[in-house]
Amino acid sequence: MNRQSDIIVIGAGPAGLAFARYFKGTDLQITVIDKANLPSIESPAYDGREIALTHRSKEILQDLGAWQRFDASEIYPLKNAKVYNGTSNYALHFSVPKDLTLLSSADRLGNLISNHNIRQALYDEVKTLPNITLLTDTTIKHIDTNDTSVQVGLDDGSVLHAKLLIGADSRLSYVRRTLGIGAQMNDFGRTVIVFRVSHPLSNEATAQECFFYGRTLALLPLNDHLTNCVITLDNTQATELLAMTPNELAKEAQRMMNDKLGVCSIAGSIHHYPLMGVHANTFIAKRAALIGDAAVGMHPVTAHGYNLGLLSVDTLGKLIIQAHRDNLDIGSQSLLARYNLRHQRHTRPLYHGTNAMVSMFTNDKPAMRVVRDVALRFSNNLPPIKRWITGQLTGK
Repeated sequence: MNRQSDIIVIGAGPAGLAFARYFKGTDLQITVIDKANLPSIESPAYDGREIALTHRSKEILQDLGAWQRFDASEIYPLKNAKVYNGTSNYALHFSVPKDLTLLSSADRLGNLISNHNIRQALYDEVKTLPNITLLTDTTIKHIDTNDTSVQVGLDDGSVLHAKLLIGADSRLSYVRRTLGIGAQMNDFGRTVIVFRVSHPLSNEATAQECFFYGRTLALLPLNDHLTNCVITLDNTQATELLAMTPNELAKEAQRMMNDKLGVCSIAGSIHHYPLMGVHANTFIAKRAALIGDAAVGMHPVTAHGYNLGLLSVDTLGKLIIQAHRDNLDIGSQSLLARYNLRHQRHTRPLYHGTNAMVSMFTNDKPAMRVVRDVALRFSNNLPPIKRWITGQLTGK
């Protein structure tokens, strides 16, 4: 069986669904393919990931109708952020810039929303759209592109045809590899352990990034007495923490945060993930483009991962809609080249800058410990640098 679409999207995660939703109200026909089963996409499970969204990302999600679907009690304001080095109490402190407060009445750096809630809201937005077809439990057998079209062969023997192919299928993207697009990949050799803790003292809506020696602790404030803990450590050390009982792990987190939130208790499930960064050498191929993690997968320390994913959706989506309105080819090489240039400008400095920062702040040699401390103090006392970093955090 042959099926015709305008765009085929491979991957029904938060980037792929956001991209599909972008074309609500148009006559473009979108087919979204995912190997996962429908129930896991219809009702995504909590996975421990709390996503820090910039003001720009909030605007994009509002335009997509997803933000309005979030329960107000599960939108967690991020009002301040602090960075610590080693065991020092000195912090590089970020708050809402005065100019942003005056211009937009912003009262926070951004918002934290659970990953599964983002996925749920986006699925609920696309599930009834007449121009969106979702194929689940589907394995792709081959991808072929030429000057005029895309063909995607499925495991049931059918072949899909389209004008444009979108890869939105994870950091280890099948689409990227099949299209012969290389990538800079950084396996940090570390594991991320994530879990929520409840505590008696207020977290004051302040995120904290603590670069200890040998491991890193990030504290993401949810409500006043609920915090998401993100412990990053070498794979060789992760087994020990993962073998702990929930009570033991809560005590370890409490020890790492120097009791600043009081007695902690695990509030929910515990999850862990390998830590890997990736940046595609190019985001395009013949009649194909990469978005989301297939294009760029960031180290979580700067909280830019999904923000860049939404930016890729917004950048490419606008170009396609304008081309369609002008009766131009939505898969033309010139359109894709404009997307690649614009998104590369945003992602490359952030990707390499983040990796450089992580390299410095996880180097525990005595000389580097001093450099780390000097870097924090220097950044804290140089307003232009501090405002630039805050601008990256807020998206403004």
